[in-house]
Amino acid sequence: MALDILSPASAAAASQSEQPPAQMMALVFHGPGLRAWESRPRPVLRAVGDAVVRITTSTICGTDLHILKGDVPSVTPGRVLGHEGVGVIESVGDAVTSLAVGDRVLVSCITACGTCDTCLRGMRSHCRTGGWILGNTIDGTQAEFVRIPHAETSLYKVPADADAEALVMLSDIFPTAYECGVVNGRVSPGDTVAIIGAGPIGLAALLTARLLSPMSVFVIDRDSHRLDVATSLGATAVVNSGTSDVVAAVLALTGGAGVDVAIEAVGSPDAFDTCQAIVAAGGRIANVGVHGAPVTLHLEKLWDRNVMLTTRLVDTVSTAMLLKLMTAGHLQPAPLATHRFPLADVMAAYDTFGDAGRTSALKVILNG
Repeated sequence: MALDILSPASAAAASQSEQPPAQMMALVFHGPGLRAWESRPRPVLRAVGDAVVRITTSTICGTDLHILKGDVPSVTPGRVLGHEGVGVIESVGDAVTSLAVGDRVLVSCITACGTCDTCLRGMRSHCRTGGWILGNTIDGTQAEFVRIPHAETSLYKVPADADAEALVMLSDIFPTAYECGVVNGRVSPGDTVAIIGAGPIGLAALLTARLLSPMSVFVIDRDSHRLDVATSLGATAVVNSGTSDVVAAVLALTGGAGVDVAIEAVGSPDAFDTCQAIVAAGGRIANVGVHGAPVTLHLEKLWDRNVMLTTRLVDTVSTAMLLKLMTAGHLQPAPLATHRFPLADVMAAYDTFGDAGRTSALKVILNG
């Protein structure tokens, strides 16, 4: 009877395959309202275009809170959450030539092949084999390691000395605010702009809108601390929706005309209603917020107002440009970082971020 003889390399591979997979710690979604910091298998390369990144800095997004509320049904129990991060490449697939082990990288919240029809149209968020998948349909970045498909078009090499807290803001909130709010709202020099919501996205919209020289930017929120931050970041005026008639206040600020651009940065029916009530004739409503409940479109009031309404999922086509602006000092995301936790304390970080009204949290930084 013939004997099968393994080469030394094959024997080593066979032995390795019999070993249990290496483990890591990660923040795992277990259904609405349920999350846990637990051990999971460390990700490995699955395709030649993949990279595995060791996360050094991550953060929590308002979208993660929507997931925990059950607003995003594509996220199923067992998923590692998170779609923002900075890290160091641990391994790359055979087709990855522009990135190398040891490179420091910014993780984009959008994974894009760069070659499918939607990517070529600039809609990377609808990439046929990617899009918003991290922390959604594949495991995300609130973990010690993450696998990034299409690494060459989904990771950005960053300077070794760049501020990680500023960089991680460019994973999601700054391209989201800029593309979905400022670009879709067609903010132009001389415009009047209202931003409903002074959370991280709304404040990022304020900072990026100001790059285009609008005449005025009004920020609306019910949190006085966040309104104080908006003022410090250059808001022309702020309106507290908890104590003021927002519509009357904005109309007074604009001489009764309303605003040229209304940016919805909350994801609630009330915020959307406010946008409809304050937009000027010929104005634009740019929705940025994640909506988990129906809203009413008041066409009985808007049908003759020449108003444009836009929706969008961020495509991260602006990330490279925003990274240049940040590196040159023209864009300063770091002031939005208010709280810092070790990654291992992510459960406490979620409690802090989820209770922002009490804790005054904006962006919570997770350091690996």
